[in-house]
Amino acid sequence: MIVKKETLTQWSVEDSADVYGIRNWSAGYFDISNDGEVVVSPSREEGGKPVSLMDIVSGIKDRGLGMPVLLRIGNILDSQISLLHDSFRKAIAQAGYKGEYRGIYPIKVNQQSQVVKEITSYGSKYHHGLEAGSKAELIAALGMLEDMEACMVCNGYKDEEFIDLGLYATKLGYKCFLVVEMASELRLILDRAAKLNVRPLIGIRIKLSTKAGGQWTESGGDRSVFGLSITELLEVVDILKEQNALDCLKLLHYHIGSQIPNIRDIRSGVREACRVYTGLVEEGAPMGYLDLGGGLAVDYDGSHTNFPGSRNYSIDEYCADIVECVLDCLDQKQIPHPVIITESGRATVAYYSVLLFNILDVSRFETGIVPESLPENANETMRNLMEVWKSLCTKNLQECYNDAIFYRDEIRQQFKNGTVSLRERALSEKIFWNVVVTVARESKKLKYIPDEFEGLDTALADTYYANFSVFQSLPDSWAIQQVFPIMPIHRLKEAPLRQGVLSDITCDCDGKIDHFVDLHDERHTLPLHDLKPDEEYYLGAFLVGAYQETLGDLHNLLGDTNIVSIRISKDGTFDIVKEIEGDSVSDVLSYVEYDTKDLIEYYRDRAERAVKEGRISPAERREIMSAFETGLRGYTYFER
Repeated sequence: MIVKKETLTQWSVEDSADVYGIRNWSAGYFDISNDGEVVVSPSREEGGKPVSLMDIVSGIKDRGLGMPVLLRIGNILDSQISLLHDSFRKAIAQAGYKGEYRGIYPIKVNQQSQVVKEITSYGSKYHHGLEAGSKAELIAALGMLEDMEACMVCNGYKDEEFIDLGLYATKLGYKCFLVVEMASELRLILDRAAKLNVRPLIGIRIKLSTKAGGQWTESGGDRSVFGLSITELLEVVDILKEQNALDCLKLLHYHIGSQIPNIRDIRSGVREACRVYTGLVEEGAPMGYLDLGGGLAVDYDGSHTNFPGSRNYSIDEYCADIVECVLDCLDQKQIPHPVIITESGRATVAYYSVLLFNILDVSRFETGIVPESLPENANETMRNLMEVWKSLCTKNLQECYNDAIFYRDEIRQQFKNGTVSLRERALSEKIFWNVVVTVARESKKLKYIPDEFEGLDTALADTYYANFSVFQSLPDSWAIQQVFPIMPIHRLKEAPLRQGVLSDITCDCDGKIDHFVDLHDERHTLPLHDLKPDEEYYLGAFLVGAYQETLGDLHNLLGDTNIVSIRISKDGTFDIVKEIEGDSVSDVLSYVEYDTKDLIEYYRDRAERAVKEGRISPAERREIMSAFETGLRGYTYFER
């Protein structure tokens, strides 16, 4: 769908910044240069020179890697860790809080080795720890975390082997908390601790009555899946007393949801948890650690509201509210201030990764020109549809739209019955879509837009075919309609005259993106530019560092993309510190249990049979086998 050029007399970088909202959702990390290219400023220090994403793309291509590429910007990860700790330190100092803050990264948010290594390495100066929700994650944490002052929290279901690993970590000197998720776990923990001759560090996960709004509201509340009820909590306390192990209870943990958009829900959860914490201290438990779980939201849409994809608070406000709430609740009971722990995974890694991809082609929505008159043999229904088109005006949009749909459907049925020809059907479709385009355009002039007109922009949008897989690289966009900021990374001094939706290269109708960031609500089309001959058109999907990599699947056997990790210097240069080639066709076939050697052998036999049957020559067989084997080694995505 085209935007009328007369409404766009001039276009500037500032217009592009407004259209794509980059200064609203980017947290200062991304902006648009005077040259019309998206630039990245990876740290919050003054004086750093921004780097163009197009320069990074050129550097990647020069090194032989094709699109799509997942770009990881290490400085941004460092900056987010610093921001969280510095904000808590400031809040603690201003409030006169006597405890400390310890950040923890939940490995499940992005388990990639490079991500966890970067967090543990840079985070060591803040004693930033790790959370493991499975045996495999715990083993990864034990292999990565060297800082003995950092906390390690073990959540999830735990068998004997899981518990033993945690207890051995305690013996080695780690602050490794085994969090009781179910009352039945406690006796196993105590039994294994006695056999291994170690005093365990025990935490308890509590089900709070507080429920947070947003996408993951079911994580909290009385019927949440994980954690103990108040009744079960006291049963655990009684068992610890019976076993002379109450001194092992050090930590209270809760989690009321990921991506909590409303600060009021966060305060409510902290307040309730503090009451439970004081109750445990009054029962005789030493305590000392209060783990508030995750929930620190990312403002994906930049609206700064309590919408599910946003948040109505800053990180400074988040930290200050938590510290003040804990201090106030515990001071009332004259209880020492605990170490505050948060498991902020999404906010730590979301900004760190950008998916870069190119557009392969575009299918434009074109209506064609309606003729002045119909053929003499046109039937009554077609004449009625033509009359709708000729009588259409702003005052009768809704009536004409409904009539057009009725007559269009009648003609389609007549076509099925054989009373309307193929050319007559094509002409009726042309008339109908001209009506729809006019209705969509003129309806924007109305004070009230009828419900029937919902979705017209999407129906009329161009389809831009993007070189990536939604299911592999942006699975939350498909599965839970998560909205990620997506925009062109160049040509931003030009007006985007088309409205489009994105289709990936899978052969699945769900492999598309038709919901985009908007300041007031979601929009269902994205302003885009016309493609230029012999020039690539690049887009970026931003804030994709949390969950997307591990959740991605092999739909159509499209595998992991190329991954490039960079670090940016203050002078505006950048170093590529790591390259990971994306999956080859051979790789993804092996993931689904194909033996590529067998495939080659089978195909070679078929080719040889074709030689014997005279279908191909021996030389052609060589070419065919070379193409097959080259395909096995190739990238699963489109290669130019």
